[in-house]
Amino acid sequence: MLKTYRASCHCGRVAVEAELDLTQSSYRCNCSICRRNRFWPAVAMPAGFRQLSGESELTRYVFGPEKNHHFFCRHCGVRVFGVGNDTPVGRMYGINLGCLEGVTEEELSRIPITYVDGMHDQWGSVPEFCGHL
Repeated sequence: MLKTYRASCHCGRVAVEAELDLTQSSYRCNCSICRRNRFWPAVAMPAGFRQLSGESELTRYVFGPEKNHHFFCRHCGVRVFGVGNDTPVGRMYGINLGCLEGVTEEELSRIPITYVDGMHDQWGSVPEFCGHL
């Protein structure tokens, strides 16, 4: 069931609200950027995403085919969300579960995870090694 959550960066300058269903799978990816910054997203659709504060405090990073946009707080460096423009569900927002406010460690531990092999552009496959993700 969808529920509205607030997520923010470490310094608090960037905050968003997103409608998420934490009983649905989240994602861990081994692509070059997700692996380096340990990004752990849940999916929010555009109608369920709102930037509350800090839009001017964001730095946008794109690479490769530039289909995904990665946003970081320019002060503390935390990635609260990213935007996927070319995904199986169309445009979507990846909300960093580590940035959710008011969610306990126990609740986080129950969120299902789907592992994806972005390193080899095999998005429908589980990587050979994923325990470190």
